Amino acid sequence: MESATSARRIRILCVEDHRIVREGIVLILRGQADFDVVGTAATGREAIAQFRLHRPDVTLMDLQLPILSGLETTRMIRAEDPSARIIVLTVYRGEEDIYRAIQAGAAAYLLKDTVSDELVRVIREVVAGTTTFPDDIARQLANRAANEPLTSREIAVIELIAQGLRNRDIGRELGISETTVEVHVKNVLEKLRVDSRTGAVMMAIRKGVLHVPE
Repeated sequence: MESATSARRIRILCVEDHRIVREGIVLILRGQADFDVVGTAATGREAIAQFRLHRPDVTLMDLQLPILSGLETTRMIRAEDPSARIIVLTVYRGEEDIYRAIQAGAAAYLLKDTVSDELVRVIREVVAGTTTFPDDIARQLANRAANEPLTSREIAVIELIAQGLRNRDIGRELGISETTVEVHVKNVLEKLRVDSRTGAVMMAIRKGVLHVPE
């Protein structure tokens, strides 16, 4: 029979592809008397399998995972279990990353440089259903809401610009005319408030629209 003490323990799944970071997070979590790390995973597919096996109270999710991203994994887990509580813990600090994670169903969003006390507090808040976003994350969301986001087509264009393609080549890749590409490029520059293609790529990286490969 389960004791009253064990019944109150918060069961946590930790998803992180870097072993040293994963072990560090687990060490912090195991330092809390009411936390129980029931599983760990290094990939999105492992995370889904571990979630199905353990049905944790909270899942800590890195966004940068091999093959199946943390965003896709979050979306798949939430589609399977809408009550799943997922906290994103990542190095990605762009407003678009935050927005996409919340749209995928994340209950909270924390950066990996978050102090351990903050992580512990947010885990308990998410379980209690009273989570709030840290000030820096809230500001990023407000900034995103105040500006017109790029469309999916404009994101495709900026991704190809980042690869060094010219308008003619971008049109060929996307199956649209060079004139249409020029319109998209103009819109991208205006929305990102920059005056060059290089500036657009740099701003897209800062906002989390694009990511620099490791």
